[in-house]
Amino acid sequence: MPEEEILEQADYLHSCAETEKLHQLLQQYKNSDDAEFLWRLARATRDMALVPGLPADQKKTLVYEAFGYAEKALERDDRCFASHKWYGILLSDLSEYKGTKFKLAQSLIIRKHLERATELNPNDPTTIYILGFWCFSFAELSWSLRKLATVIFGTPPTSSYEEALEFFLKAEAVKPGFYSKNLLMLGKTYLAMKDNENACLWLTKAKNHRPITVEDKEVHQEAVQLLKRLG
Repeated sequence: MPEEEILEQADYLHSCAETEKLHQLLQQYKNSDDAEFLWRLARATRDMALVPGLPADQKKTLVYEAFGYAEKALERDDRCFASHKWYGILLSDLSEYKGTKFKLAQSLIIRKHLERATELNPNDPTTIYILGFWCFSFAELSWSLRKLATVIFGTPPTSSYEEALEFFLKAEAVKPGFYSKNLLMLGKTYLAMKDNENACLWLTKAKNHRPITVEDKEVHQEAVQLLKRLG
């Protein structure tokens, strides 16, 4: 089967959330030098790690494996936006296993790769969303983590809810309703900014988003809880 057809098949399986079939298909190309195969394999392996009920040690093994594919994809083609995107995402995932100090130390590298991905492809809403999430995380960084970041960086990375909001709105403008979590984060960001009217608007959209994945269902539940709190 020609490479283009395999990639088309892979993208179709991903769109149908056929995680195991996709992973099996792409595993055949794990020794490929083609970044287009490698970043897709990184994504598929990460998706396998997110399967509910997976034992913690298996999940960790899959995350490390996925990062290896993303790293190789970036080495093979640093002009490929998806190589930068999945390298950034998987470096963040990897950080969860290496402790807070490592996570903070890698934070600017993660942002750099996400920004490079948006330069190479300004129309990928997911990358823009992740940049928004990065900003939101640093906007609400606790005092103790901020102090640790100061030790690591001297001047720690900073962001604001306003900057996070800009990214979330931009992602929504690129592709409205593309991701339930973006709707939720818009609501949570407005909530953090004390703008209850807009928070209610976006949380309602998150609540009404048709749940397909496990994450969508979690988003729905959180949106319902936050709306109850708003009254």
